Amino acid sequence: MNGDRAMAKSLCADIARGVDQIGQIDKIGEVEILLCPPHILIPPVVDALADTPIGVGAQDLDANENGAFTGQISAAMIADSGCRHVIIGHSERRTLYGETSELTARKTRTALAAGLNAIVCLGETLAERQAGATEEVIGRQLAAILDSVDGGAAAFAESIIAYEPVWAIGTGATATPEQAQQVHRFIRARLAERDARAAGQCRILYGGSMKPQNAAELLAQSDIDGGLIGGAALNSADFLAICQAAAAAAAPKSQPTETRVTAQC
Repeated sequence: MNGDRAMAKSLCADIARGVDQIGQIDKIGEVEILLCPPHILIPPVVDALADTPIGVGAQDLDANENGAFTGQISAAMIADSGCRHVIIGHSERRTLYGETSELTARKTRTALAAGLNAIVCLGETLAERQAGATEEVIGRQLAAILDSVDGGAAAFAESIIAYEPVWAIGTGATATPEQAQQVHRFIRARLAERDARAAGQCRILYGGSMKPQNAAELLAQSDIDGGLIGGAALNSADFLAICQAAAAAAAPKSQPTETRVTAQC
Protein backbone atom coordinates (compact mmCIF):
# COMPACT_ATOMS: atom_id res chain seq x y z
CA MET A 1 0.00 0.00 0.00
CA ASN A 2 2.53 2.51 -1.28
CA GLY A 3 2.62 5.41 -3.70
CA ASP A 4 0.35 7.54 -5.85
CA ARG A 5 0.00 8.08 -9.61
CA ALA A 6 3.00 10.41 -9.84
CA MET A 7 5.22 8.02 -7.89
CA ALA A 8 4.02 5.03 -9.96
CA LYS A 9 4.73 6.75 -13.27
CA SER A 10 8.16 7.89 -12.11
CA LEU A 11 9.09 4.45 -10.79
CA CYS A 12 7.89 2.74 -13.97
CA ALA A 13 9.87 5.15 -16.14
CA ASP A 14 13.04 4.57 -14.12
CA ILE A 15 12.65 0.78 -14.20
CA ALA A 16 11.81 0.69 -17.93
CA ARG A 17 14.83 2.87 -18.71
CA GLY A 18 17.08 0.71 -16.56
CA VAL A 19 15.81 -2.54 -18.07
CA ASP A 20 16.55 -1.16 -21.53
CA GLN A 21 20.09 -0.27 -20.48
CA ILE A 22 20.66 -3.69 -18.90
CA GLY A 23 19.36 -5.29 -22.09
CA GLN A 24 22.16 -3.72 -24.05
CA ILE A 25 24.84 -5.48 -21.99
CA ASP A 26 23.25 -8.52 -20.38
CA LYS A 27 20.74 -11.34 -20.96
CA ILE A 28 17.78 -9.45 -19.58
CA GLY A 29 15.62 -10.99 -22.34
CA GLU A 30 15.73 -14.26 -20.44
CA VAL A 31 14.24 -12.58 -17.37
CA GLU A 32 10.52 -11.91 -17.05
CA ILE A 33 9.82 -8.73 -15.09
CA LEU A 34 6.43 -7.98 -13.58
CA LEU A 35 5.19 -5.08 -11.45
CA CYS A 36 2.18 -5.55 -9.14
CA PRO A 37 0.86 -2.19 -7.92
CA PRO A 38 -2.15 -1.54 -5.68
CA HIS A 39 -5.43 -2.00 -7.56
CA ILE A 40 -6.14 1.71 -7.98
CA LEU A 41 -2.72 2.29 -9.56
CA ILE A 42 -2.98 -0.53 -12.11
CA PRO A 43 -4.30 1.69 -14.98
CA PRO A 44 -1.47 4.27 -14.87
CA VAL A 45 1.11 1.49 -14.51
CA VAL A 46 -0.35 -0.39 -17.50
CA ASP A 47 -0.19 2.83 -19.53
CA ALA A 48 3.36 3.63 -18.40
CA LEU A 49 4.63 0.17 -19.36
CA ALA A 50 2.62 -0.26 -22.58
CA ASP A 51 5.64 -0.11 -24.90
CA THR A 52 8.00 -2.10 -22.67
CA PRO A 53 8.57 -5.83 -22.06
CA ILE A 54 7.53 -5.38 -18.41
CA GLY A 55 4.24 -6.99 -17.39
CA VAL A 56 1.66 -5.90 -14.83
CA GLY A 57 -0.13 -7.93 -12.16
CA ALA A 58 -2.51 -7.35 -9.25
CA GLN A 59 -1.81 -7.89 -5.57
CA ASP A 60 -5.03 -9.78 -4.71
CA LEU A 61 -8.51 -10.68 -5.92
CA ASP A 62 -11.83 -11.88 -4.55
CA ALA A 63 -12.69 -15.57 -4.66
CA ASN A 64 -16.13 -14.83 -6.13
CA GLU A 65 -16.67 -14.16 -9.82
CA ASN A 66 -18.94 -11.13 -9.28
CA GLY A 67 -21.82 -9.91 -7.18
CA ALA A 68 -22.59 -7.95 -4.02
CA PHE A 69 -19.12 -7.90 -2.49
CA THR A 70 -18.56 -4.21 -1.87
CA GLY A 71 -14.95 -3.07 -2.02
CA GLN A 72 -13.66 -6.25 -3.68
CA ILE A 73 -11.98 -6.78 -7.06
CA SER A 74 -12.86 -9.69 -9.35
CA ALA A 75 -10.62 -11.74 -11.62
CA ALA A 76 -12.50 -10.42 -14.65
CA MET A 77 -11.87 -6.82 -13.56
CA ILE A 78 -8.17 -7.57 -13.14
CA ALA A 79 -7.94 -9.13 -16.59
CA ASP A 80 -9.90 -6.25 -18.13
CA SER A 81 -7.51 -3.72 -16.56
CA GLY A 82 -4.59 -5.17 -18.53
CA CYS A 83 -3.13 -7.54 -15.94
CA ARG A 84 -2.27 -11.14 -16.71
CA HIS A 85 -1.05 -12.13 -13.24
CA VAL A 86 -2.31 -11.89 -9.67
CA ILE A 87 -0.65 -12.53 -6.31
CA ILE A 88 -2.66 -14.86 -4.07
CA GLY A 89 -2.20 -15.83 -0.42
CA HIS A 90 0.53 -13.30 0.36
CA SER A 91 1.79 -13.67 3.92
CA GLU A 92 0.29 -10.32 4.87
CA ARG A 93 -3.12 -11.45 3.62
CA ARG A 94 -2.79 -14.58 5.75
CA THR A 95 -1.39 -13.01 8.92
CA LEU A 96 -3.06 -9.57 8.95
CA TYR A 97 -6.42 -10.45 7.41
CA GLY A 98 -6.86 -14.05 8.52
CA GLU A 99 -6.98 -15.60 5.06
CA THR A 100 -6.88 -19.38 5.27
CA SER A 101 -5.36 -21.93 2.92
CA GLU A 102 -8.90 -22.84 1.89
CA LEU A 103 -9.63 -19.24 0.84
CA THR A 104 -6.30 -19.07 -0.97
CA ALA A 105 -7.29 -22.23 -2.84
CA ARG A 106 -10.64 -20.71 -3.83
CA LYS A 107 -8.94 -17.55 -5.06
CA THR A 108 -6.46 -19.61 -7.06
CA ARG A 109 -9.24 -21.58 -8.69
CA THR A 110 -11.07 -18.34 -9.58
CA ALA A 111 -7.93 -16.74 -11.03
CA LEU A 112 -7.04 -19.74 -13.19
CA ALA A 113 -10.62 -20.07 -14.45
CA ALA A 114 -10.44 -16.44 -15.61
CA GLY A 115 -7.21 -17.09 -17.51
CA LEU A 116 -4.96 -15.26 -15.07
CA ASN A 117 -1.55 -16.57 -14.07
CA ALA A 118 -1.57 -17.15 -10.33
CA ILE A 119 1.40 -16.28 -8.13
CA VAL A 120 0.53 -18.38 -5.08
CA CYS A 121 2.41 -17.65 -1.85
CA LEU A 122 3.37 -20.24 0.77
CA GLY A 123 5.27 -19.72 3.99
CA GLU A 124 5.77 -20.56 7.64
CA THR A 125 5.96 -18.34 10.73
CA LEU A 126 9.04 -18.11 12.95
CA ALA A 127 7.36 -20.26 15.61
CA GLU A 128 6.58 -22.95 13.02
CA ARG A 129 10.18 -22.94 11.74
CA GLN A 130 11.59 -23.12 15.26
CA ALA A 131 9.28 -26.06 15.96
CA GLY A 132 10.67 -27.90 12.92
CA ALA A 133 7.30 -27.73 11.16
CA THR A 134 8.32 -25.84 8.00
CA GLU A 135 7.75 -28.71 5.58
CA GLU A 136 4.55 -29.76 7.31
CA VAL A 137 3.12 -26.23 7.01
CA ILE A 138 4.28 -25.69 3.41
CA GLY A 139 3.05 -29.13 2.40
CA ARG A 140 -0.38 -28.49 3.92
CA GLN A 141 -0.70 -25.07 2.25
CA LEU A 142 0.33 -26.50 -1.12
CA ALA A 143 -1.96 -29.52 -0.87
CA ALA A 144 -4.98 -27.30 -0.16
CA ILE A 145 -4.39 -25.57 -3.49
CA LEU A 146 -3.48 -28.61 -5.58
CA ASP A 147 -6.50 -30.51 -4.29
CA SER A 148 -8.79 -27.62 -5.21
CA VAL A 149 -7.84 -26.33 -8.65
CA ASP A 150 -9.00 -27.95 -11.87
CA GLY A 151 -6.19 -30.08 -13.22
CA GLY A 152 -4.38 -30.22 -9.88
CA ALA A 153 -0.63 -29.88 -10.12
CA ALA A 154 -0.79 -29.77 -13.92
CA ALA A 155 -2.32 -26.29 -13.66
CA PHE A 156 0.96 -25.03 -12.21
CA ALA A 157 3.01 -25.79 -15.30
CA GLU A 158 2.13 -22.23 -16.37
CA SER A 159 1.68 -20.67 -12.94
CA ILE A 160 4.00 -19.56 -10.17
CA ILE A 161 4.60 -20.40 -6.53
CA ALA A 162 6.37 -18.00 -4.17
CA TYR A 163 8.00 -19.22 -0.98
CA GLU A 164 7.59 -16.46 1.59
CA PRO A 165 8.93 -17.25 5.05
CA VAL A 166 6.63 -15.08 7.16
CA TRP A 167 9.46 -14.35 9.59
CA ALA A 168 11.42 -12.69 6.77
CA ILE A 169 8.69 -10.44 5.35
CA GLY A 170 9.36 -6.78 6.08
CA THR A 171 11.78 -7.65 8.88
CA GLY A 172 15.03 -7.43 6.94
CA ALA A 173 15.75 -11.01 7.92
CA THR A 174 16.40 -13.40 5.07
CA ALA A 175 16.56 -17.15 4.85
CA THR A 176 20.06 -18.30 4.01
CA PRO A 177 20.44 -19.52 0.42
CA GLU A 178 20.66 -23.06 1.79
CA GLN A 179 17.45 -22.67 3.84
CA ALA A 180 15.60 -21.18 0.90
CA GLN A 181 16.86 -23.85 -1.50
CA GLN A 182 15.78 -26.60 0.88
CA VAL A 183 12.19 -25.36 0.91
CA HIS A 184 12.13 -24.70 -2.84
CA ARG A 185 13.41 -28.22 -3.46
CA PHE A 186 10.70 -29.58 -1.14
CA ILE A 187 7.97 -27.68 -3.02
CA ARG A 188 9.22 -28.93 -6.38
CA ALA A 189 9.40 -32.49 -5.08
CA ARG A 190 5.79 -32.30 -3.83
CA LEU A 191 4.72 -31.05 -7.25
CA ALA A 192 6.67 -33.86 -8.91
CA GLU A 193 4.81 -36.45 -6.85
CA ARG A 194 1.67 -35.33 -8.66
CA ASP A 195 2.93 -34.13 -12.05
CA ALA A 196 6.56 -34.31 -13.15
CA ARG A 197 6.05 -31.92 -16.08
CA ALA A 198 4.49 -29.28 -13.86
CA ALA A 199 7.33 -29.62 -11.36
CA GLY A 200 9.87 -28.97 -14.09
CA GLN A 201 8.07 -25.98 -15.58
CA CYS A 202 6.58 -24.27 -12.54
CA ARG A 203 8.59 -21.24 -11.48
CA ILE A 204 9.20 -21.04 -7.74
CA LEU A 205 10.14 -17.60 -6.45
CA TYR A 206 11.79 -16.60 -3.20
CA GLY A 207 9.91 -13.82 -1.42
CA GLY A 208 11.62 -13.14 1.87
CA SER A 209 13.48 -9.80 1.82
CA MET A 210 15.44 -10.36 -1.38
CA LYS A 211 17.63 -7.33 -2.01
CA PRO A 212 20.68 -6.39 -4.11
CA GLN A 213 23.06 -7.64 -1.43
CA ASN A 214 21.72 -11.22 -1.42
CA ALA A 215 19.95 -11.62 -4.79
CA ALA A 216 22.82 -13.22 -6.70
CA GLU A 217 23.46 -15.89 -4.07
CA LEU A 218 19.77 -16.73 -3.71
CA LEU A 219 19.14 -16.82 -7.46
CA ALA A 220 22.14 -19.10 -7.97
CA GLN A 221 20.32 -21.91 -6.14
CA SER A 222 19.08 -24.62 -8.49
CA ASP A 223 15.40 -24.49 -7.47
CA ILE A 224 15.04 -20.72 -7.00
CA ASP A 225 13.66 -19.37 -10.27
CA GLY A 226 13.21 -15.72 -9.33
CA GLY A 227 12.13 -13.33 -6.63
CA LEU A 228 8.94 -11.78 -5.29
CA ILE A 229 10.29 -8.38 -4.31
CA GLY A 230 8.70 -6.15 -1.69
CA GLY A 231 10.43 -3.13 -0.18
CA ALA A 232 13.38 -3.20 -2.58
CA ALA A 233 10.95 -2.65 -5.48
CA LEU A 234 10.15 0.84 -4.23
CA ASN A 235 13.69 1.91 -5.11
CA SER A 236 14.35 1.61 -8.84
CA ALA A 237 18.12 1.23 -8.40
CA ASP A 238 17.67 -1.64 -5.96
CA PHE A 239 15.06 -3.35 -8.12
CA LEU A 240 17.19 -3.01 -11.24
CA ALA A 241 20.18 -4.46 -9.38
CA ILE A 242 18.05 -7.52 -8.59
CA CYS A 243 16.96 -7.72 -12.24
CA GLN A 244 20.61 -7.65 -13.28
CA ALA A 245 21.41 -10.44 -10.80
CA ALA A 246 18.54 -12.45 -12.27
CA ALA A 247 19.88 -11.93 -15.79
CA ALA A 248 23.31 -13.16 -14.70
CA ALA A 249 21.77 -16.21 -13.01
CA ALA A 250 19.44 -17.15 -15.88
CA ALA A 251 21.98 -18.57 -18.31
CA PRO A 252 23.56 -21.34 -16.21
CA LYS A 253 20.26 -22.57 -14.73
CA SER A 254 19.52 -26.22 -15.40
CA GLN A 255 15.76 -25.78 -14.92
CA PRO A 256 13.86 -25.33 -18.23
CA THR A 257 12.31 -22.05 -17.03
CA GLU A 258 12.83 -18.35 -17.35
CA THR A 259 13.84 -16.40 -14.30
CA ARG A 260 11.08 -14.14 -13.05
CA VAL A 261 11.47 -11.03 -10.93
CA THR A 262 8.18 -9.78 -9.55
CA ALA A 263 7.71 -6.49 -7.74
CA GLN A 264 4.83 -5.75 -5.42
CA CYS A 265 4.67 -2.04 -4.71
